[in-house]
Amino acid sequence: MRAASVALGPAALAVPGGGGAAQQRDSTARPDSAPPVASLVREVFAYEGGGRDPFMSLLRSGDVRPLLSDLKLTTIVYDGRFAARSVAILRDITNRRIYRVKTGDIIGRLKVTQIRPREVVFTVQEFGFERQETLSLAKQEETP
Repeated sequence: MRAASVALGPAALAVPGGGGAAQQRDSTARPDSAPPVASLVREVFAYEGGGRDPFMSLLRSGDVRPLLSDLKLTTIVYDGRFAARSVAILRDITNRRIYRVKTGDIIGRLKVTQIRPREVVFTVQEFGFERQETLSLAKQEETP
């Protein structure tokens, strides 16, 4: 929690038509008798927890993107001996952004659960529920 304060100076507290010159002479003659500075304290709250801000709209949040339907699996470099070293290359077709992911990486609401020789398995987290989705490489056609 952060708190901010705003101080009002003596000029803001001056009474109109109340003899500004006399007040000025009094304040220069005796600095101890200056009127106290009034302050206004206002509490400001900021969410600093883990994950997304629960008060921010999901439609305006960047956490919604990319959707699984926006991603195209372009390449998989599969290591049969050590599956954790496998890498998949994904391309977002809406903004042409490239994602290079390994098992355990998170993109928005998508977590890479497993990389197989021809597909990537994601865990999609939506509104407290999880489901598994698979993105496969496009079929290659052989040319004679």
